[in-house]
Amino acid sequence: MITLAIDSATRSAAVALLDDGVPLLEILINLDRHHGETLLPAVDTLYRTADRSPAETGLIALTTGPGSFTGLRIGASVVKGLAMAWGVPVVGVSTLAALALNGGPGERLVCPMLDARKEEVYAALFRLEDGGEVLEIEPGRVTPLEGFLRKLKGEILFIGDGAVRYESRIRSFFGGKAVFPAPSGHLVRASSVGLLGLKKFHGNDILNILTFVPHYLRLSEAEKRKAVESAEGSSHEQ
Repeated sequence: MITLAIDSATRSAAVALLDDGVPLLEILINLDRHHGETLLPAVDTLYRTADRSPAETGLIALTTGPGSFTGLRIGASVVKGLAMAWGVPVVGVSTLAALALNGGPGERLVCPMLDARKEEVYAALFRLEDGGEVLEIEPGRVTPLEGFLRKLKGEILFIGDGAVRYESRIRSFFGGKAVFPAPSGHLVRASSVGLLGLKKFHGNDILNILTFVPHYLRLSEAEKRKAVESAEGSSHEQ
């Protein structure tokens, strides 16, 4: 089965085609351009270069969060459009779990970390097993950096743009036990999204194309304002 995998959760974006879990072709876009400009052309290039037809696609997998509110919305919109046009199911994958796959199996724990701004990060903790199993040790959350770091022990691999931004502060906590990958290791791989998505598909964890929304882990500024206005309106009515 051909799987189209898409990530648009961070400043970079990526698309990939997999055949029964084997990556065929992957495009990573790490340009300072709007995902709305790059995703669909990248998908088109993917199929043309791989000499495949969208009609062969049996599944679409995408990152559903956490990450950039705008990027996640664009990815969801693109995937909904393609899924409805092609008549294929969709599965959602955690951005943090996909990032964790960059670490590879071993005893060392992997901490994917995305910059959530306001001195906060989206973070989780995983152990990668042989065979591609991703075991969640600490669930994904939005949290102050130091508050999350205090929960961690031992040698840890830190991955993601949050790890890049706060590398010096992380090293001050862990010294030589804090490990960081090469620059390319901080970017989400669409092939990882596809691999995790295929497992979800086989577990029948399929999204409703019409109603699914990204998992932001916190409210957007517009949603916060709406909540405040609603609360103020309720208090005035009392």
